[in-house]
Amino acid sequence: MVWIRVIVLPLSLLVDRLTGDPDSRYHPVALLGRFIGWWGRPARFRESLQLPAGVLMWILTAGIFALPFLVAEIYLPWFLAVFAAPLLLKSCLAWRSLESHALSVIEALPDGVESGRGRAKLLVSRDTANLTEEQVLSAAYESVTENLVDSITSPLCFYAAFGLPGAAVYRAANTMDAMLGYRDERVRLGWFSARADDVLNYIPARVTAGLLLVYFAALSRFRPAWRCLRQEGRKRPGFNGGLVMAVMAGGTGIRFEKPGVYTIGPGDRTLAEAGPEILSAIRVCTLVLTLLLMGVLMFLALSIPII
Repeated sequence: MVWIRVIVLPLSLLVDRLTGDPDSRYHPVALLGRFIGWWGRPARFRESLQLPAGVLMWILTAGIFALPFLVAEIYLPWFLAVFAAPLLLKSCLAWRSLESHALSVIEALPDGVESGRGRAKLLVSRDTANLTEEQVLSAAYESVTENLVDSITSPLCFYAAFGLPGAAVYRAANTMDAMLGYRDERVRLGWFSARADDVLNYIPARVTAGLLLVYFAALSRFRPAWRCLRQEGRKRPGFNGGLVMAVMAGGTGIRFEKPGVYTIGPGDRTLAEAGPEILSAIRVCTLVLTLLLMGVLMFLALSIPII
């Protein structure tokens, strides 16, 4: 029922803020990751079979992960769903943990850049051995900015549109992309995972970028945010993540830099100075999107009483 989703959206965020991501090998996404790690080894398949195997295993993995969410969506009575659904949806979100990981890098830097590099290495796939302090901060804030879509706005959008199974399928797809979507020996096996993630994030990424533009407009920073989006939104590989990063960089006046790959943003301010504004923008964007989705669902519930 649509009205249950209206209640579950804010409750799932509340659960996330209160609990974060428990460090448990039995967390649903941890179990998902182990399953993907089991089959996601190119050596398991002949090269000619890797691409179709990647497609078939994507479907199987998404289906297995989403099945308990689907059962809960269909069979739980409303008075149990109100309590269980926020916990299930929260397992597909990572708002508090994103901030915690970024803050761990920032808090490590006073102990020396080596300490910050070590923390940043846990967040990003790039080589952190020779990063400057500003580049270490860039890695931390890039991670949280990019994952605003992957770990917050996309799961919320898919839940609002398709319920718990929609959020679960998205989480499975994004995890497969994170583990397999690379241009190395996994390129054939992970090809479908990478393309599916791009397609699923297409609308949420643009909705998120739009909300950030509105946020920066309220701070009288619309023009630099819009300029950066137009000029630098395609610098990052892929056609989704660079949009949000460009708006964020332009709106806060900082520069994101992955050495040898891209720089995004004017660099008028350092990340030490303006970085906390990124976390504020993410919080506002998350809350505003949640309110908008709740409003849309309430409108649907009132317009179509049989839902």
